[in-house]
Amino acid sequence: MLEKLEAIHNRWLQIAEEMNNPEVLSDMKRYIKLNKDYKDLQPVVDAYKRYKTILNNIVSVRDVLYTEKDEEFRIMAKEELEVLTERKEEMEEEIRILLVPKDPEDSRNAIVEIRAGTGGDEAGLFAGDLYRMYAKYCEDRNWKVEVLDFTEGTVGGFKEMIFKVQGDNVFGQLKYESGVHRVQRVPITEAQGRIHTSAATVAILPEAEEFDVEINPEDVRKDTYCSSGPGGQSVNTTYSAVRLTHIPTGIVVTCQDQKSQIKNLERAMVVLRSRIYELEYEKRMEEISSRRKTMVSTGDRSAKIRTYNYPQGRVTDHRINLTLYNLPSILNGNIQEFIDALQVAENAERLKEAVSSE
Repeated sequence: MLEKLEAIHNRWLQIAEEMNNPEVLSDMKRYIKLNKDYKDLQPVVDAYKRYKTILNNIVSVRDVLYTEKDEEFRIMAKEELEVLTERKEEMEEEIRILLVPKDPEDSRNAIVEIRAGTGGDEAGLFAGDLYRMYAKYCEDRNWKVEVLDFTEGTVGGFKEMIFKVQGDNVFGQLKYESGVHRVQRVPITEAQGRIHTSAATVAILPEAEEFDVEINPEDVRKDTYCSSGPGGQSVNTTYSAVRLTHIPTGIVVTCQDQKSQIKNLERAMVVLRSRIYELEYEKRMEEISSRRKTMVSTGDRSAKIRTYNYPQGRVTDHRINLTLYNLPSILNGNIQEFIDALQVAENAERLKEAVSSE
């Protein structure tokens, strides 16, 4: 372990030196890549320094035990050695987890897409509930939320909501939310008081930077049209709404949230780049998941991942069989307990895989 940590520390020092190289400073793409690698290695380097200090202290205490004649000093040294040995074992476990290969996309911002599924108007209302849940979660973490596009439901909520989230380690936290979210409750339109089941799909995409995906302008067809509101009525008379079609992949992106065609075009390009980037990301995830029995962070978007049951006030995550009886709090953005549990489950898988490959 120590040799591996020393190699990582040396690589970290090498990256720091490279980042000060004038040639690198003039190559923004390379500089951003090195800066990301530097930050990713920082926690391991910090742990290595603490671990090395503990090892040095253990050596010093053992020297005292070997040379010291005073019994009182020897007793104190033995006690200190026990504490240091216990801390050394804790640090080794912490470092093993840090050394487990992480998803390189975790530090990225995220594009979140929420779409109403089965359930008609009720599904649209639930999609609105999910958007507010994520918006509150992001607000509590001081992440910036920027709405890129949306289509309102006929009685409230949304048929579709697309927004970008900016902050630290956003994708690494939100990626666990991809999948079908199901709600069981009495709709406001239900006169008999019967419980209905509706659903909404959530897709979390790692945001692609401009240098990640090069899009040939000739491969993109741009159409403009008048923005529309609920029911399809026109809400302005200018052709500010933008529809982009990426011909090679068939991906279609629309954006009509802004009154400016230029701003809508910029936002549509953000989503288009991220969706193209996601195609390659999904391929990598399929390769990883094929080597594991389960994969909690990603998977089939048609898979039901969570149920929100109003009559019983419970929320169940079906991937890890975790049920919490605090539905109002969860819908108010308190989803961290689910995310933490899913991270633990995934880290256990990654650790198991790393140990088996050693």
